[in-house]
Amino acid sequence: MAAKALGKPVVTIEDGFLRSVRPGEGSPVVSLILDDVGVHYDCAAPSRLERLIANGAGDAARAARAIERLRALRLSKYNAGAEIEPPQGHILLIDQKPGDASIRYGGAGPESFQRMLAAALADHPAAEIIVKTHPDARRGHLADARLPDRVRLIDDDVVPWSLIDGAAAVYAVTSQMGFEAAIAGKPVRCFGAPFYAGWGATEDEIAVPRRAARRSAAQIFAAAYLDYAIYFDPWRGTLISCEAAMEALAFLRDDARADPAPSVATRMRMWKRGHIAAFLDRPNAPTRFEEDARAAAAKARASDRRLVVWAGREDDAIRREAAEAGAPLWRMEDGFLRSVGLGAALTPPLSLVLDDLGVYYDATRPSRFEALAAKAPEDEASLARARALIDAIVALNVTKYNLTDETPPPAPPPGRRVILVPGQVEDDASIRFGAGAVRTNAALLAAAREAAPGAWLIYKPHPDVEAGLRPGAVDAAAADQVLSGVSAATALAMADEVWTMTSLTGFEALLRGMPVTTFGAPFYAGWGLTDDRGEIPARRKARLSLEQLAHTALIAYPRYRDPVSGAPCPPEVIVERLAAGEAARPPTLRALAKLQGAFAGYAHLWR
Repeated sequence: MAAKALGKPVVTIEDGFLRSVRPGEGSPVVSLILDDVGVHYDCAAPSRLERLIANGAGDAARAARAIERLRALRLSKYNAGAEIEPPQGHILLIDQKPGDASIRYGGAGPESFQRMLAAALADHPAAEIIVKTHPDARRGHLADARLPDRVRLIDDDVVPWSLIDGAAAVYAVTSQMGFEAAIAGKPVRCFGAPFYAGWGATEDEIAVPRRAARRSAAQIFAAAYLDYAIYFDPWRGTLISCEAAMEALAFLRDDARADPAPSVATRMRMWKRGHIAAFLDRPNAPTRFEEDARAAAAKARASDRRLVVWAGREDDAIRREAAEAGAPLWRMEDGFLRSVGLGAALTPPLSLVLDDLGVYYDATRPSRFEALAAKAPEDEASLARARALIDAIVALNVTKYNLTDETPPPAPPPGRRVILVPGQVEDDASIRFGAGAVRTNAALLAAAREAAPGAWLIYKPHPDVEAGLRPGAVDAAAADQVLSGVSAATALAMADEVWTMTSLTGFEALLRGMPVTTFGAPFYAGWGLTDDRGEIPARRKARLSLEQLAHTALIAYPRYRDPVSGAPCPPEVIVERLAAGEAARPPTLRALAKLQGAFAGYAHLWR
């Protein structure tokens, strides 16, 4: 009424059909519905969706592909549910949350659910009947009903497709899950008038005379999912296609599933704890921190949590405490695309790794990295993604720390073979657990000089060693050129190849197509991509392509957190943030930005 009095249009806003991982706040939302005509679930009045369906809008081939992908990814409106072994041949009844507006505006009420149950029992006198409640309300309209023995109530949060796939028939009132069953080709009987009813794709108990056109479930999908709902990238806030939103939502869902265990974290420096909690916190299970190993192990045991230790601070004592408590022990370490700035400067990490077997730099024992590398993907899509990520890292000159140069260094003499020798902190864990006979920067330079006497040796000291904070200083005369205050990206651009003990610079050189010689057993050695002059663990039998190694190190092994949105994200987003200098920005009011972008992109609907 206020809008009418002011002569202003009314636009209704609703959640989209592919919303988020979990209901409610705290879960990134990838879709919204904006309607300047009505509300899509109100059967008493027109809506823009109803007009789109009536007009036959949509690309049939695209809709078929999108439905196939939706089913393959097993996505729904909410996506926190678990997969279950699908029963076969059952009759599925979809209960709903009491008070849901779609029930009332769909011409139904609480009694509609009782009629639905009675009809299903009469239609299928010998079949098993499953009643599924709404994931946001464990108690539905049928939860307290007196149900016959052959009716089973499922109030756990499960993947809807787990129940749809094996169903012989589906009964719904106004639930979106009824439409998902329809696009799966299941016979669906509706006891209300949701947006998908009245078009001939379902058997309907309520008539909607306006919906005179006959439309297939695929045509309704094209109108609703492809032309009506709007989608936005949960990290960038830009408008995207339905297909892109599916992939983003699947990533967020898979990230939540990949690491569901709550944690007790120990031996974590105070300044890191907030950032670590952002990676480890689970819904309703915030991370607990305890410095003392024994107390941490006891807390983990008492609360049925895993024990997470910073990898460099793991020792026999914490292993013993974890074993005695029966608490799973995991190690945490920085990832390979970390930040703009060093950890020593208290720069927060954008990526972390969690390892339940060991840790990637420790060659003395197996690690989850090695297990993933041994089974690196071979499919075309995974390798193409890894190649695109490599290309972006190289094109944008991204490294682990992304430091800026103080003064551009002089170029090496023309015509000389140029070898970059990256210095390391000599008491670093990667040296202690990954180096071989060559264990000092001086010894590495001497080995390179002896093996390549005519080469121009560039030595890049580690920044912490340059600052005098850590051991590893060498005589500057041992190299032909020493790079002080120079970024890893600049040093790599000056060289033809890299010789190293265990430095990550060797991996960054591989990404840039450079030959790499190792004198230790860094995580990237032993897979057939490096000239290895140290002792490599016999476990590393697989021969990997560069794309497979990159997929393991950058996609499969680490976890990333977007510094702008605050949400879990894929590495491609982190590469963009690092290249754009956005790595230290705090989370913003993303919901407002998304909504503003959505209105701007769809203003043509009501012009």
